[in-house]
This record gives sequence, structure tokens and C-alpha cells, in this order.
Amino acid sequence: MAAFGVGLAASVLPDVDMVWFYLVDRRQHPHHDYLFHAPLFWAAICAVWWVGGRWLGYARAGLYAGFAFAGLWLHMTLDSFAAEIRWLWPFSDTRFEITRVPNQGYDWWVWNFVLHWTFAVELAICAAALALLIRELRRGG
Repeated sequence: MAAFGVGLAASVLPDVDMVWFYLVDRRQHPHHDYLFHAPLFWAAICAVWWVGGRWLGYARAGLYAGFAFAGLWLHMTLDSFAAEIRWLWPFSDTRFEITRVPNQGYDWWVWNFVLHWTFAVELAICAAALALLIRELRRGG
């Protein structure tokens, strides 16, 4: 169960850059352009975690690194549905986006995302995760 916690915590790590976005950058650049939204950065971090853990003798290092990687990758995959992600950075600055969320003119810009079909996909993933958790807890796991 701890590995799931690692994956869950890792899945929100890319958005830690929102602190920089609001407090330092003052929303001058898309936060998806920051290092924390670079998939290859996180792949390297997880690889170092796995190798370093194995080298230090932690048998579960690969398990935890794998769950962290899955959470991080899921975050950036979902971001790719409605935002531009630089999947190949630092080798390329090409941005990939599966669909564009149009500005519908809502008073609060967030409603553009909440009312877009991509948000329903994210809710479905959360509902499935919750259902799996409840099932596991009922089994006594």
C-alpha cells in the first residue's frame, strides 16, 4: 500500500511549479514549460532513484521508483490532453498537445477546463482509483 502512496504523491509533483508560476514568474510563462513538467527530467530522477536504491541495498527501490514514475507519467499524459507538454525536452522544444481547450469566455478561466470533456476523463480515472481502493480495503488489504 505504501507504493500506491508514493505514486499518488508523485502524481502531483509536477504542479509544485505553480508556486514559482504565481509567486516568482507572475504568470509570465506557461507553467508547463518549467522543468517539473519535463517528462524526461522525471524519467531521469526515477532512474537515479532506482539505481541508487539498488546500489544502497534497498530491495523495494525499483517498486517505489516504478510507482512514482507511473504517477508522474500519468500526470503529464493527462496534461497533454489539454496543454502543451515538451515530451522530448531537453533534446527538443517541440510541444505536444492532444486537444485544445477553447476559451469559452467564463468569468473564471478554470471553468474552461472543468467543463471540457478532458476533465471527465480525469474524473473517471479518480473514480476508478477510488473503487479499487475501496475494494482493497474491504478485502482487508
